[in-house]
Amino acid sequence: MSLGLDRVVVVGDTVENAGEFKDVYLQMLRQLERLHRLLLDVIKDEFERGSNWDIKAVQALLLYNIGDKELTTGELRARGYYLGSNVTYNLKKLVAAEYIEQKRSHQDRRSIHIRLTEQGKRVCQTIDRLYDRQLQAVGEVGGLAMDEMSSMNENMQRLERFWQDQIRFKL
Repeated sequence: MSLGLDRVVVVGDTVENAGEFKDVYLQMLRQLERLHRLLLDVIKDEFERGSNWDIKAVQALLLYNIGDKELTTGELRARGYYLGSNVTYNLKKLVAAEYIEQKRSHQDRRSIHIRLTEQGKRVCQTIDRLYDRQLQAVGEVGGLAMDEMSSMNENMQRLERFWQDQIRFKL
């Protein structure tokens, strides 16, 4: 909702109408949300087309983000691999389904390290093949060039830093 206020916003070296800037900002936020949901839908479709996977898209993406690394649950959050509040629930399900194995740290018995099992690695390979297929078409069909994607990545990283600062410094 735009109130059409006559305020202005300074963005970089330019001055813009606050109402228009807010509209663009909110449109970007909605687009980010839609893109994430669509990514999960694409992953879900990939697993439904394949064989009898008993895994949810968000869990498959979690496995893909873990990859070959051995991490703690805290590291998953700190590195931004998984931002959901129910990471513990999903990890428990993935351990029970034998996609992830866990072991206690030798140095700190409170800390639990996780890594993928062979079954978890197969999930990663499935997603990796999906991404490879998409790379073949994203330029031609999607109309996106590498420099445009690099620019989007830079802008999203700036937005991420901005939001992190909002939280960290309570701005």
